[in-house]
Amino acid sequence: MGLATIALRPLVFLGQLRRRLSRRAALRLNVVLAVTFALFLESILHVRSHTIPRPPRDLDEPFSTQCHDPVLAAASPRENATFVMLTRNSEMDKARSTIENIERQFNQWFHYPVLFLNNEPWDPEFVRVLNASVSGLATFEVVDKEDWGYPAWMDVDDAKAKIAAQGSEGIYKAGAESYHHMCRFYSGNFYAVKALKNYRWYWRLEPTVEFMCAITYDPFAEMARRGKAYGYTVALWEVPETCPSLFRAVDDFRVENNIPAAPMWRAMIIPSWAPWPIRRLKGLWSKDHRTRDGDRWNYCHYWSNFEIADLDFFRGDSYQELFQHLDRSGGFYSERWGDAPVHALAVHLLLPPEKLHHFADIGYYHEPFFQCPGNAPGGQLLNVTALGDNAQSSPESPGGIGCRCQCPDERRRNNRGVCLNALQTPAAFHRPGWWRRWRQFYPYTIGMERNVVF
Repeated sequence: MGLATIALRPLVFLGQLRRRLSRRAALRLNVVLAVTFALFLESILHVRSHTIPRPPRDLDEPFSTQCHDPVLAAASPRENATFVMLTRNSEMDKARSTIENIERQFNQWFHYPVLFLNNEPWDPEFVRVLNASVSGLATFEVVDKEDWGYPAWMDVDDAKAKIAAQGSEGIYKAGAESYHHMCRFYSGNFYAVKALKNYRWYWRLEPTVEFMCAITYDPFAEMARRGKAYGYTVALWEVPETCPSLFRAVDDFRVENNIPAAPMWRAMIIPSWAPWPIRRLKGLWSKDHRTRDGDRWNYCHYWSNFEIADLDFFRGDSYQELFQHLDRSGGFYSERWGDAPVHALAVHLLLPPEKLHHFADIGYYHEPFFQCPGNAPGGQLLNVTALGDNAQSSPESPGGIGCRCQCPDERRRNNRGVCLNALQTPAAFHRPGWWRRWRQFYPYTIGMERNVVF
């Protein structure tokens, strides 16, 4: 029996069924079939409306693909920029380890200042030890109480009860009151800290991170020169239980302010295949990770423990209005909204794709995730004395773009590239084909699909 015969069977059956039915019943069947086909067609058109157009060229690329002479690079004018580390007195050894690491890999040549933030008064020993570790200016500030705590309008007892309930449910870090304060602070008013007001750029550090490659150029200067506003390293999924209503709250802000669903925003969405009535009911029935129209967030976001960003973006009216909208909803306490998904959703809502940058050349580790680009073949500048001995570096590797990296193994990353690929799509002319996507083979970054160890 041929394939054509098998394919025609449903049509033959429908023809026989119509002949056996009464005229009225046949009319009803035709109506049902027409409605079913219309809903099916509407679903296809809806999903296709979320297709992300291919830009005329790749809108992002690594800032560096080998070592540079850092002394020559540091001779150029510096940007108005600073490192920022939020830490506690009890984390002195971890903070010192991070600072010594970034000094060794970058700041020994560029001498950018470091701003240390704490929600409690500083221990003089912490100040002494960290002052001695920084080659640039070290500043130690205490976050104002109004920026580290419950907003004035909030029912504090109710908020504490909700935090306790989240903790009893085992939601990741949701039972810690201070963690909620930290997420709200970094989502909102961190850019308004007095010691930051004179800076344009910031590079966020955490007490437990490690940079695994030498950074021999000025990332701040490259961000400014290339018109970037937000830079990141790791992209991955958020823990869904921490922020069920966050995506809906941001999408409501988008709808209420007539912000179009541009390709950047569509990169955050998995469109529903359900026909419009069912899709709409889903949106009405549940706010959990869904838009009003029933489409779902893909949970992808950037890990904000590393970010290099233009503070003018966070200070701008659009971001401030979005934060106020989110803050008024109470979700930073009724749920455990993290600053990482807030920042990621904000930049995808408010920025065009060419404003974002993946620091693919920077080796970065924050337990348990890392990315490490591998060392660029022939690009390690073994004769440059400022870079020191190459003995501890990993071997050069095909497709590598790093400088004097010490990668933990042959992998470029230990988290799958699903989210990085999804979030980079609006900026990517070169994209992995369906076969590679199906096999979970994703490029390390835009335009680097080949010769990459996964």
